[in-house]
Amino acid sequence: MSKEILVETSARHVHLSQADLEILFGKGAELTIKKDLSQPGQYACNERVTVVGPKRELAGVSILGPVRPSTQVEISMTDARSIGVAAPIRESGDTKGSAGCKLVGPCGEVELSEGVIVAKRHLHITPEDAEKFGVCDKQNIKVKIASEQRTTIFDDVVVRVSEKFATAMHIDTDESNAACAGSVGEIID
Repeated sequence: MSKEILVETSARHVHLSQADLEILFGKGAELTIKKDLSQPGQYACNERVTVVGPKRELAGVSILGPVRPSTQVEISMTDARSIGVAAPIRESGDTKGSAGCKLVGPCGEVELSEGVIVAKRHLHITPEDAEKFGVCDKQNIKVKIASEQRTTIFDDVVVRVSEKFATAMHIDTDESNAACAGSVGEIID
Protein backbone atom coordinates (compact mmCIF):
# COMPACT_ATOMS: atom_id res chain seq x y z
CA MET A 1 0.00 0.00 0.00
CA SER A 2 1.30 3.43 -0.92
CA LYS A 3 1.73 5.87 1.94
CA GLU A 4 1.96 9.02 -0.17
CA ILE A 5 1.34 12.35 1.51
CA LEU A 6 1.26 15.98 0.46
CA VAL A 7 4.49 17.84 1.33
CA GLU A 8 4.32 21.62 1.72
CA THR A 9 7.07 24.18 2.22
CA SER A 10 6.34 26.40 5.19
CA ALA A 11 8.11 29.70 4.58
CA ARG A 12 9.00 32.15 7.36
CA HIS A 13 5.96 33.50 9.14
CA VAL A 14 4.59 35.00 12.34
CA HIS A 15 1.64 34.03 14.53
CA LEU A 16 0.39 36.99 16.59
CA SER A 17 -1.53 37.34 19.83
CA GLN A 18 -4.41 39.82 19.75
CA ALA A 19 -2.52 42.18 22.08
CA ASP A 20 0.57 42.21 19.85
CA LEU A 21 -1.58 42.57 16.71
CA GLU A 22 -3.08 45.75 18.17
CA ILE A 23 0.32 47.16 19.11
CA LEU A 24 1.66 46.53 15.61
CA PHE A 25 -1.43 47.49 13.59
CA GLY A 26 -3.51 49.71 15.88
CA LYS A 27 -6.24 49.39 18.47
CA GLY A 28 -9.03 47.07 17.34
CA ALA A 29 -6.97 45.68 14.44
CA GLU A 30 -8.10 42.43 12.87
CA LEU A 31 -6.24 40.11 10.53
CA THR A 32 -7.54 40.07 6.96
CA ILE A 33 -7.44 36.93 4.85
CA LYS A 34 -5.21 36.95 1.78
CA LYS A 35 -5.59 33.21 1.07
CA ASP A 36 -6.64 30.06 2.85
CA LEU A 37 -3.96 27.49 3.71
CA SER A 38 -4.24 23.71 3.50
CA GLN A 39 -4.90 23.35 7.23
CA PRO A 40 -8.59 24.03 7.95
CA GLY A 41 -9.22 27.46 9.44
CA GLN A 42 -5.65 28.67 8.82
CA TYR A 43 -4.87 31.49 6.42
CA ALA A 44 -2.17 33.84 5.17
CA CYS A 45 -2.93 37.47 5.95
CA ASN A 46 -2.57 40.68 4.01
CA GLU A 47 -0.73 42.18 6.99
CA ARG A 48 3.06 41.81 7.21
CA VAL A 49 5.74 42.70 9.74
CA THR A 50 9.48 43.19 9.88
CA VAL A 51 11.42 40.74 12.07
CA VAL A 52 14.50 42.42 13.56
CA GLY A 53 17.47 40.58 15.03
CA PRO A 54 20.85 41.79 16.30
CA LYS A 55 22.51 41.48 12.86
CA ARG A 56 19.81 42.39 10.35
CA GLU A 57 16.11 42.31 9.62
CA LEU A 58 13.64 40.35 7.51
CA ALA A 59 11.12 42.73 5.95
CA GLY A 60 7.63 41.80 4.74
CA VAL A 61 7.25 38.60 6.77
CA SER A 62 3.84 36.96 6.40
CA ILE A 63 1.42 36.71 9.27
CA LEU A 64 -0.69 33.58 9.54
CA GLY A 65 -4.10 33.67 11.15
CA PRO A 66 -6.13 33.38 13.17
CA VAL A 67 -4.62 35.06 16.23
CA ARG A 68 -3.10 32.79 18.86
CA PRO A 69 -2.73 33.01 22.63
CA SER A 70 0.93 34.02 22.27
CA THR A 71 3.12 35.44 19.53
CA GLN A 72 5.49 33.07 17.73
CA VAL A 73 7.99 33.60 14.90
CA GLU A 74 8.88 30.61 12.68
CA ILE A 75 11.96 31.01 10.50
CA SER A 76 14.51 28.74 8.84
CA MET A 77 17.92 28.09 10.33
CA THR A 78 19.41 30.21 7.51
CA ASP A 79 17.10 33.08 8.49
CA ALA A 80 18.02 32.70 12.16
CA ARG A 81 21.73 32.84 11.45
CA SER A 82 21.35 35.77 9.07
CA ILE A 83 19.51 37.93 11.62
CA GLY A 84 21.73 36.78 14.50
CA VAL A 85 19.36 34.79 16.71
CA ALA A 86 19.92 31.33 18.18
CA ALA A 87 16.50 29.89 17.34
CA PRO A 88 16.02 26.33 18.59
CA ILE A 89 14.32 23.61 16.53
CA ARG A 90 10.97 23.05 18.22
CA GLU A 91 7.40 22.01 17.63
CA SER A 92 5.04 24.90 17.04
CA GLY A 93 3.88 26.38 20.32
CA ASP A 94 6.96 25.24 22.26
CA THR A 95 8.58 28.63 22.68
CA LYS A 96 9.60 28.68 26.36
CA GLY A 97 13.23 29.73 26.58
CA SER A 98 13.53 30.22 22.82
CA ALA A 99 15.17 33.17 21.06
CA GLY A 100 13.78 36.68 21.03
CA CYS A 101 13.52 39.43 18.42
CA LYS A 102 11.72 42.67 17.67
CA LEU A 103 8.63 42.87 15.45
CA VAL A 104 7.90 46.12 13.65
CA GLY A 105 4.50 47.01 12.20
CA PRO A 106 3.02 50.20 10.80
CA CYS A 107 1.73 51.37 14.21
CA GLY A 108 4.29 50.09 16.70
CA GLU A 109 6.94 47.62 17.80
CA VAL A 110 6.90 44.52 19.97
CA GLU A 111 10.03 43.26 21.71
CA LEU A 112 9.81 39.49 22.18
CA SER A 113 12.00 38.00 24.92
CA GLU A 114 11.20 34.56 23.48
CA GLY A 115 9.09 33.09 20.70
CA VAL A 116 11.48 32.64 17.75
CA ILE A 117 11.86 29.01 16.63
CA VAL A 118 12.82 26.88 13.67
CA ALA A 119 9.79 24.63 13.26
CA LYS A 120 10.51 20.93 13.64
CA ARG A 121 9.48 19.05 10.50
CA HIS A 122 6.09 17.53 11.09
CA LEU A 123 3.15 15.68 9.58
CA HIS A 124 -0.36 16.97 10.23
CA ILE A 125 -2.64 13.97 9.81
CA THR A 126 -6.27 13.07 10.30
CA PRO A 127 -7.12 10.17 12.66
CA GLU A 128 -8.43 8.18 9.66
CA ASP A 129 -5.20 8.62 7.70
CA ALA A 130 -3.10 7.91 10.79
CA GLU A 131 -4.88 4.59 11.20
CA LYS A 132 -4.60 3.82 7.47
CA PHE A 133 -0.84 4.58 7.46
CA GLY A 134 -0.14 2.91 10.81
CA VAL A 135 1.19 6.01 12.62
CA CYS A 136 0.23 7.61 15.92
CA ASP A 137 0.39 11.02 17.57
CA LYS A 138 3.89 12.17 18.62
CA GLN A 139 5.54 9.27 16.77
CA ASN A 140 8.70 10.09 14.81
CA ILE A 141 8.71 8.75 11.26
CA LYS A 142 10.78 8.85 8.08
CA VAL A 143 9.47 10.39 4.85
CA LYS A 144 11.09 9.97 1.44
CA ILE A 145 10.81 12.78 -1.07
CA ALA A 146 11.87 11.63 -4.52
CA SER A 147 13.30 14.04 -7.07
CA GLU A 148 15.49 13.66 -10.13
CA GLN A 149 18.31 15.63 -8.56
CA ARG A 150 18.16 14.86 -4.84
CA THR A 151 15.96 12.14 -3.46
CA THR A 152 15.98 12.78 0.28
CA ILE A 153 14.81 10.87 3.32
CA PHE A 154 13.73 13.07 6.20
CA ASP A 155 14.10 11.37 9.57
CA ASP A 156 12.64 12.60 12.85
CA VAL A 157 9.35 13.84 11.35
CA VAL A 158 6.93 14.26 14.25
CA VAL A 159 3.39 13.04 13.66
CA ARG A 160 0.57 15.30 14.88
CA VAL A 161 -2.86 13.65 14.76
CA SER A 162 -6.07 15.67 14.99
CA GLU A 163 -9.53 15.68 13.46
CA LYS A 164 -8.91 19.41 12.92
CA PHE A 165 -6.03 18.74 10.47
CA ALA A 166 -5.77 18.00 6.78
CA THR A 167 -3.04 15.45 6.03
CA ALA A 168 0.14 17.26 4.94
CA MET A 169 3.81 17.29 5.92
CA HIS A 170 5.44 20.66 6.57
CA ILE A 171 9.13 21.37 6.03
CA ASP A 172 10.89 24.72 6.04
CA THR A 173 12.52 26.43 3.08
CA ASP A 174 16.01 25.14 3.92
CA GLU A 175 14.77 21.54 3.93
CA SER A 176 12.68 22.01 0.81
CA ASN A 177 15.56 23.56 -1.14
CA ALA A 178 18.00 20.87 0.01
CA ALA A 179 15.70 18.14 -1.27
CA CYS A 180 14.57 19.91 -4.44
CA ALA A 181 11.22 18.99 -2.94
CA GLY A 182 8.18 18.40 -5.03
CA SER A 183 4.76 18.15 -3.51
CA VAL A 184 4.63 14.46 -2.62
CA GLY A 185 6.42 12.33 -0.06
CA GLU A 186 6.08 8.74 1.10
CA ILE A 187 6.07 7.49 4.67
CA ILE A 188 8.71 4.76 4.72
CA ASP A 189 9.14 4.02 8.44
